[in-house]
Amino acid sequence: MQVRIVGGHGGLTPDTKMTSYLIDGKLLIDAGSVASGLKIDEQILIDNILISHSHMDHIGELGYLCDNCFGIKNKPFEVYSCDEVKDSIHKHYMNDYIWPDFSKIPNTKKPTIHFNALEMEQVTQIGPYKVLSVKVDHPAGGTGFIIEKGKQALLFTQDTGPTKRIWELAKKYPNLKAIFTEVSFPNELVNIAKLSQHHTPNTLAAEIKKMPEDIPIFIGHMKPGYQKQIFEEIDVLENERITVMGSDNVNFVF
Repeated sequence: MQVRIVGGHGGLTPDTKMTSYLIDGKLLIDAGSVASGLKIDEQILIDNILISHSHMDHIGELGYLCDNCFGIKNKPFEVYSCDEVKDSIHKHYMNDYIWPDFSKIPNTKKPTIHFNALEMEQVTQIGPYKVLSVKVDHPAGGTGFIIEKGKQALLFTQDTGPTKRIWELAKKYPNLKAIFTEVSFPNELVNIAKLSQHHTPNTLAAEIKKMPEDIPIFIGHMKPGYQKQIFEEIDVLENERITVMGSDNVNFVF
C-alpha cells in the first residue's frame, strides 16, 4: 500500500495542510486538505472516503471536493463514518445553508456523495480493503481504522488521546506494517491536550507501551506553531521507531 500524506497537520498555514491521507490514490482518510492538496484529476480518482470524526480540520474540504468534481465524476464518492459523524456533516455543514447538500445533487438517484454507516469493531469491505473501525478517545465520533489489503495492514488513529481498545485489537494483526498516530501539543500544554483528547510527546511515550511491539510509528497532526518544540521533545524520547511527519505531500510505501 502507498500512503500519501496530502496534509498531516493539526492546523492551517501557508506551509502546513490539515489532515488528509490518501491510500493507493483511491481511498481517502479524512478531508482536511483534499481539495487544496490534490489536482482535480487526482480528486476524481478517489472512490471511497473514511472520516475519522467531524472536526473541521478533518472534514473542511469535503464540500470543496464535491464542488470540484460535481458533473465530472460519473459515480458518487462513497463516504464511510459512524452515524455521529454523518449526522454532524448533514446538520452543520452540507445542510443547504453552510454548503449545498451534495448527497442530493444533481439528484438523490445520482448524487455527488453517498454516506455509509460504519459499525464499531466490525470489518467493512471497501473496495480491495478490509476496514476495522474502532472507537478511540476523541470527541465528535473519534474513530480509528485498521486497514488490511492482501498480506499487509496499516493502523490509523488520526486524532486521539490515550486510548486502549485499538491497541488490543492491533495485536491480533501479525501483518501490521505501520501505525499512524498523532502528537498535537508540546509537553508544557499537557492540560490542554488532556482536555481536547490529544497527545504530547510524553503521553505518546506512555501510549507506545500499549502498542504492538517493533512496528514503525508515524506521527502527524502537530499544531504548526509548536512543531519545532514537538520535534525536539520527541527527539528526547530516543525511540527509533518514530518518524515525525513535519512535511506534507510525502509518500510512504508498505
